[in-house]
Amino acid sequence: VLIDESHNLRNKESKRWRAIRDYIARNESQCILLSATPYNKTYGDLAAQLGLFIPEDQDLGIRPEEYIQECGGEPMFIAQHQCRVSSLAAFEKSDKADDWRDLMRLYMVRRTRSFVMEHYAKADAQGRYLEFADGRRVHFPQRVPKTLTFAVESRDPYARLYEDQVVDAINSLELPRYGLANYLEEAPNAQVTEELAPVIAGLSRAGNRLMGFCRTNLFKRLESAGPSFLTSLERHALRNYVFIHALQSGQDIPLGPQNAELLDSRFEDLDLEDMMPAEPSDTEDEEDLVGDHEMAARTDSARHAEADYRAKAKAIYNAYSIDMSLRRRFKWLPCSVFAPTLLTDLQADARALIKVLNHCGAWQPAEDAKLRALTHLLQERHPEDKVLVFTQFADTARYLGEQLANAGIDRMEVVTGDTEDPTKVAWRFSPVSNGKRDQVLPADELRVLVSTDVLSEGQNLQDCALVVNYDLPWAIIRLIQRAGRVDRIGQLARRIVCYSFLPADGVERLIGLRARVRQRLQENSEVIGSDETYLEGEEQSVILNLYAEASGVLDDKADTEVDLASYAYQIWKDATDAEPALAEQIEALPNVVYATKAHKPEAPKGVLVYMRTAQDNDTLAWMDESGKPATQSQRAILEAAACLPDTPPLERTDRHHALTQQGLQHIAEREQAAGGALGHPASARYRTYQRLQRHRQAISEAPDLLTQESLRLLDKAIEEIYHHPLHRETRDTLNNHLRTGINDRNLADLVLRLREEGRFCHVEPDQEQRDPKLICSMGLV
Repeated sequence: VLIDESHNLRNKESKRWRAIRDYIARNESQCILLSATPYNKTYGDLAAQLGLFIPEDQDLGIRPEEYIQECGGEPMFIAQHQCRVSSLAAFEKSDKADDWRDLMRLYMVRRTRSFVMEHYAKADAQGRYLEFADGRRVHFPQRVPKTLTFAVESRDPYARLYEDQVVDAINSLELPRYGLANYLEEAPNAQVTEELAPVIAGLSRAGNRLMGFCRTNLFKRLESAGPSFLTSLERHALRNYVFIHALQSGQDIPLGPQNAELLDSRFEDLDLEDMMPAEPSDTEDEEDLVGDHEMAARTDSARHAEADYRAKAKAIYNAYSIDMSLRRRFKWLPCSVFAPTLLTDLQADARALIKVLNHCGAWQPAEDAKLRALTHLLQERHPEDKVLVFTQFADTARYLGEQLANAGIDRMEVVTGDTEDPTKVAWRFSPVSNGKRDQVLPADELRVLVSTDVLSEGQNLQDCALVVNYDLPWAIIRLIQRAGRVDRIGQLARRIVCYSFLPADGVERLIGLRARVRQRLQENSEVIGSDETYLEGEEQSVILNLYAEASGVLDDKADTEVDLASYAYQIWKDATDAEPALAEQIEALPNVVYATKAHKPEAPKGVLVYMRTAQDNDTLAWMDESGKPATQSQRAILEAAACLPDTPPLERTDRHHALTQQGLQHIAEREQAAGGALGHPASARYRTYQRLQRHRQAISEAPDLLTQESLRLLDKAIEEIYHHPLHRETRDTLNNHLRTGINDRNLADLVLRLREEGRFCHVEPDQEQRDPKLICSMGLV
């Protein structure tokens, strides 16, 4: 199973994650996960992706050592977390970088752009480049940040949006529809049937996460574009009144999604309200009901606006409560299961939203300074160039498409999550890089592409070298992803210009707004899901650098860490490239060679040990002076061994060889613990081993069932399957029998027959004679 953009499977609660995990388990699939951004928010992102093919309680053979020590040792860790210390579940508890480095070195091969540029690229007068086998040179373009400013003045419509009373009103919303579990009656009047019980239980799964996500979503839309924000407020108020109508008339309440599916990154460009019940979307009256962007909410009278909302909500409710084909789209709960406070909070939120809408008034595109700046960029500064405009929201993208067309910009297309085939649009915008030059007619080729982040992954758009961030993502890594759509092999431009919109009066307003949202989320213990990250210092630094057009801000230079094998190989390659004679000298050294050097004051004294195990694995250990492991981090041990050519050698200590011996023993014990891993619990090897063990236990309780010789052979088979992989054809045979329900005794007979025929486990002839080898050791004194 090959999964591209695997970071989209960070959420274990999503249906996609569960579907793929179950498919992998059923088919015992091998997996390759590909991602340019393997994690964004926490190491839990990595755990979720590993969890697609590793059960939480499987013995991984390694432990989160740093976190275990922080807990006070293994007994305290187990008492606190109640899980196996060498499992994925244990690593999920750790936030220690070294713990995750040690785990990921078993699974991840990682190359960063900066690592490739530093170690693999060559340089010429035009910059750094990679040379392909056919002699082509592919240069790394320079990413140049540019700022586009827009006014936030007293007459500008954005000034009203950014006023304190608007920000405070959104911050003060209770958002009850996203936290319905908080409003359940302890003893509801209506009898909770078996059909209703799971619906009620499902209300609490997402809880405050959805409320926090909804609040942040509104502020993100405010930053994006005025129409996007105001349209969202209108939808939100209308849906509140649908619930209010149901509660006041004593009717059932229609529920939209109430779980973590709403946090899925697929929905990033949609309004959350698009996924909550409001309109019967396939009726002829839809536009009359909810499509009018000049709602009565924009009138001067809040009372008249409220009356209009109530009338629309009643019409909508009746439309999909009576029509059974529409009714089946939603889950329904009787209003009597909810406390009276639900109605109170819905009404308070609805009136607050109407007040904000009245304050802001109808949006006037002619006064939109941000839109004018974009139009000027496309018409005056880059009238002929291809330009890729990114925004987070479909509403903003559609608004831009409509207004830019009105301004006379042609050869333009808009792509959102609702676009039927975004790839075909990408081909029209970038035919050369997609190999579609002969299929896209000149008249059909696009010059301007307005898109949500649906095109920020998995598309070749490098016929273009100009990117516009109409709004700034709160997950800063998305800026890098957007630039990466055009900074790809085949990009011929030497400079990629990335424009970003920021308020003309500086970024303090933007940073201050986001800080207030964070504070509100923290006060309410609301956590966001999806791809959001709140690295306040880093985020502020990126925004300030964008505003200052600082070079390198979009290069992601901080992300230099590669996988351990690549790191070790690069040390070797750099050294032998600089001094080729080293390779022959080092490879000629005998095993068991040793040296001693001075240790760093902050590091423990002792011995570093490098060993090749009986299973032919290279591994390292660091034993302190007392003979205990100083760390389990292979990277830390490798870095501790580093020294310059002129580092003076020192005399070894009297305990050097004894500590080396203890290091070998520690490695052997660790290897033995990991070497018996049976793989996935759904695998033929794992299930056969468990069934044979169960059969062996049954025989021991009734010894006359098997002869001593047969018992010995069964024990040998159990030992072999624990330590060695099955032959491919044997795995298929066992799978077929396990699927058809073979009993334990017949399974044991089958295994013994396969073993006798030499078709059971793949055991190398010299496997049992192979000994571990001590390569070298280094004392630290």
